[in-house]
Amino acid sequence: MQLKKYTDYGLRILMYLGAHESRADAPKLTTIREICETFKLSANHVNKVVHHLGRLQLIETRRGKNGGFFLAKAPGEITLDYVIRQLEGDEPWIECHNPYCVALPACELNGIVARGKEIFYDYLAQFTLNDLLKKQGQLLQIFSTTS
Repeated sequence: MQLKKYTDYGLRILMYLGAHESRADAPKLTTIREICETFKLSANHVNKVVHHLGRLQLIETRRGKNGGFFLAKAPGEITLDYVIRQLEGDEPWIECHNPYCVALPACELNGIVARGKEIFYDYLAQFTLNDLLKKQGQLLQIFSTTS
C-alpha cells in the first residue's frame, strides 16, 4: 500500500505547523505560500488539503490580508491513524463487487487484507503528531532554509 500524495501533503503540513507551533497566546499563522515554497507544492493541491484539514478541525484558518492557518489542537492530540484514515478515505483495500470477482464465494483475501488494514491503523494509533516532531529544532532549521 502507498499513501496518496494528498495524505502525504496533509502530514507534511501538520508537521510544519507543529514545528512552528507557538506557545504564546497568539498562534503563528502560516500561509499557503509558505507551505508551497517550503515543500515545492502547487497552491491548488495545498489549498485542497488545508481546506480538508480545516473541515476535520485539525487546523484553524483566518481569512484576510493577514490571514493564514495554525494547528487547532495540541500535537499530542492528533493521532496518525485518524489523520491518515481521514485523508485516505476509509474504503476497502480490496474491491470484490465492482467488478464482481468470481472467486468471492470461496475467497479469503478480502478478510485477510481487511484485518491487516485494521492492524496497520491500530499501530498508527499509538503515535501522534508529537512523535513526528521529536527533532523539532532540526525541522525548523530545514524548513527555514528551504523557503
